[in-house]
Amino acid sequence: MNKFFQNTCKPQGAVGKLMVTMMNKGHAGLAGWGLSHLALRDGMDILDIGCGGGANLAAMLLAAPQINAVGMDYSSVSVEKSRQTNNAAVRAGRCRIIQGDASALPFEGNSFDLITAFETVYFWPELDSCFRQVCHTLRTGGIFLICNEESDPENDRWSKLIQGMTIYSGEDLKDRLEKAGFADVSYEYEEKRHWLCITAKKA
Repeated sequence: MNKFFQNTCKPQGAVGKLMVTMMNKGHAGLAGWGLSHLALRDGMDILDIGCGGGANLAAMLLAAPQINAVGMDYSSVSVEKSRQTNNAAVRAGRCRIIQGDASALPFEGNSFDLITAFETVYFWPELDSCFRQVCHTLRTGGIFLICNEESDPENDRWSKLIQGMTIYSGEDLKDRLEKAGFADVSYEYEEKRHWLCITAKKA
């Protein structure tokens, strides 16, 4: 069972394929709530870090048919699933899915108008450094959105079960983002379900 849940960090093999399929469905509620905080517009260049099975990319591509999207995940299983989920957009040249690591973003500065991170910063090593890279990669005025569960006694069970997982509070993430160079950092907390959505702007 521990091995199964460890696949939430980096899905691998047959168990990982099952996990990313489950994530696409199981995270839909939280993801939809997070997406409601975005003002998508045609012509935007978007990066989804930790894109998993690609469901959130698909939702953004549907909401704004003229955006250009890149999905990145460090799991090859997730990359494969995300490409399948967004096959039509990939073939049309509107979407690109790559394998990569949040701690070493393979993009030039000022490349994106929007960067999203759904239920993934839990697993980012050297989080402050990752946030600085995200800020560098955004264009001036660009938005970084983080959407995940917030730290609370119930959710902390998962961070004890899954190696390498840390569940952060909204205040902690806000402080880290401001120190990384972001401005206008705000967050909303859905108390009943312990959902957290943070938006931060590159000054």
